[in-house]
Order: sequence, then C-alpha cells, then structure tokens
Amino acid sequence: MRAAAASGTIRGRMLRRRGLCALFVVAVALPCLARSAAADIYKYVDKDGVIHFSSKKADGRFELYMRGRPTARSGGARVPPQDRDPARFTRYDAFIREAAALYQIPEQLVRAVIKVESDYDPRAVSVAGARGLMQLMPDTAEHLQVRDIHDPRDNIFGGVRFLRILANTFNGDLTLTLAAYNAGENAVITHGGVPPYAQTRDYVARVTRFYQRYRSTSDALAASVE
Repeated sequence: MRAAAASGTIRGRMLRRRGLCALFVVAVALPCLARSAAADIYKYVDKDGVIHFSSKKADGRFELYMRGRPTARSGGARVPPQDRDPARFTRYDAFIREAAALYQIPEQLVRAVIKVESDYDPRAVSVAGARGLMQLMPDTAEHLQVRDIHDPRDNIFGGVRFLRILANTFNGDLTLTLAAYNAGENAVITHGGVPPYAQTRDYVARVTRFYQRYRSTSDALAASVE
C-alpha cells in the first residue's frame, strides 16, 4: 500500500501483503492519538474502500477521525543509552514476546524499534522528553494508559500498542507506520508519506535494517551488532 497526497488528502488503500513491508491489520478497537501537535484530521471511505484523509472537512462525506491537541512535549536533560551489558538484549524477552503476541506485531519489529530508540536501556531519555525502552512521550503514554512509563514492561506494552494503532491507521504499511512512530501520524498524513525530515528518514531506514536482520536470525544477541 502506498499513500499519495491528492488535494490535501491521503488515499489509503486496503492492505496488500508485500512480504517484509506489510504488517497484519486486525480489527482492534483502540483509541486514535497523535504523537505530535496538529490540526484535526477528517476521513471518509469511498465506494471502492479507499480511505481519504484531510486536514479539513472538505464536504459532507468527511467525518472527524482525529482531533488535534497540543502535546506536552517538554525537553530537559537528555539521558543517552548507557547500559553496555550484553544481557540487556535478552533481559526483556518475555515482555516483548507477550506484547507482540497480544497486539499481533512481529516480535522482530519490536526488537528493532527498541534497538534504535533506546539500545535496550530503559533509563534512556531523549532531548524531547521521550522515555524508556520504546521512547514514549509522556502524553502519548498517558493516552495509551501506560501506568509507569519507566517500567520496562509497561513501556514495551505501550509502545507495541502504539505500533498496532499506527499499523491499523496506515493499512499495514511498514514504512508509514515507522515514520508515524517517529514523527507523528499527522505528519505522515499531511505530507502524504514519509515526512521530509532527515531524522525520520534515517530512523525508518535503521529500524527496517534491524528488522530485516532479526528476521534472518533467531539469536537475540545479534541486536548488539551495528
């Protein structure tokens, strides 16, 4: 599935399985949320099943899909990943497997996101204030009903749940799902694809590379290889 911009809209087609680039879309009743501040988003589904998104209510066919809200992004002192113990790559296996099975997200993808986000250090904090293994913003964690953003299990479950929401939103497109995890789903919708941010494009490439690597090996310690 490829998203294309047309008159301020993104046309999301139904899921097509394309090997690595497709995630399974399941009908899970989950709340929609944005990772970044943005305007309201509207959508409608046409007779061919094509989903149209727009930042304004273009006509009577569009219904409110997502209400924009300011996010409480707060900077502060960055805490880069510092854990260098090789055991960290298997320390959270049970949580990763449980969350991946619950939300039907490939386990290897969860590992790839954790690797790129925090290098498996639950104490990591970004300059923007994202925290924990899957680098959740506090406001996103709140929407995801994460009780303790610093708790590895809670953080993993919140992050994987977010991936599930984004995978559903973008009809299983891996690239758009990862871009939205990094830059916010509204940014992806607004730009009709991966936003033109160097950091986001690098993020998508790195996570995809690790995902490919983990799919080809069952050794979790391979996560330590750059």
